[in-house]
Amino acid sequence: MTPAVKQLQQAGVDYRLHRYRHDRVSESWGMEAAQKLGLPPKQVFKTLMVQSESGELAVAIVAVSSQLDLKILARHCGFRKAQMADAAQAERASGYKLGGISALGQKRRLPTVIDESACQFDTIFISAGRRGLEIEMDPRQLAGLIHARFANIARIG
Repeated sequence: MTPAVKQLQQAGVDYRLHRYRHDRVSESWGMEAAQKLGLPPKQVFKTLMVQSESGELAVAIVAVSSQLDLKILARHCGFRKAQMADAAQAERASGYKLGGISALGQKRRLPTVIDESACQFDTIFISAGRRGLEIEMDPRQLAGLIHARFANIARIG
């Protein structure tokens, strides 16, 4: 099992695992998960790694149907500016490969903000730490486990 699933098992929270056959040519991993699992894209969330102008890292969790607003996220993280972390840096910091980065079970705890749109659902879907594997869980429990806060950090993309 992945570190994300192990963290959930250790915490004893309710969750469900969903598997799908990952298409190796897909570049929109979150949308692929939504389509293959027959879910609305606004209920499937992607985990993004960003960095500040001084190199500090943070995590943003937004619906796959949305785009992260870097200016708003920067403000919530106390950064002057934020940009997407490069792939190698995101993989090193999280311990996961792109397309499978989970908010759970990361190598180290980073400041994390979940888009408040997650609160409209009883459960949301996030990566379980591997392409083709999703976790369904209560967004409030997710926030509690990873010490995240909710804020309006996304815009419809």
